[in-house]
Amino acid sequence: MAAATFQCLSSSCFALPSKLRSISINGGSRSSSLSFSASLSPDVFSKGCLSMRPGRRSVVVVCEAAPTKKADSAAKRARQAEKRRVYNKARKSEIKTRMKKVLEALDTLKKKQDAQAEEVIPIEKLIADAYSAIDKAVKVGTLHRNTGARRKSRLARRKKAIEIHHGWYTPTPAATA
Repeated sequence: MAAATFQCLSSSCFALPSKLRSISINGGSRSSSLSFSASLSPDVFSKGCLSMRPGRRSVVVVCEAAPTKKADSAAKRARQAEKRRVYNKARKSEIKTRMKKVLEALDTLKKKQDAQAEEVIPIEKLIADAYSAIDKAVKVGTLHRNTGARRKSRLARRKKAIEIHHGWYTPTPAATA
């Protein structure tokens, strides 16, 4: 077999002896094998490419190191995204809980036969708290502004429906122009 020559094609290659035990090179009808031993210097393979010339044919084995981890900027983005996800999840959960409390209070008030108009005051306090949570979520970007407006409108409509149901509020007829 002809003398082996070593050359570097890429500086980002990893050290071959640490990753591989042997390389088999098939060149036409001939087949030769290269094994790493302790007598070989790791510096020879640290450049990343091995070129062998058995006979007339040249066989080049290129070993590129695959990226084993994300780039620092991508890892930072992933950490930031996870923080935002947890933060947004908590905000959305708070909104859902506050809306559920308002809707349950309105349902119990609707089922109550002898309800008084003053019983709406504690519910209005719950609605104000829900509005505040929704507005804060919209302000920081957790919710889209249209989503926030829709949720606030849903609460207001349900409250108005209860007031109409008990006769505490009578809508004015639409004026015809």
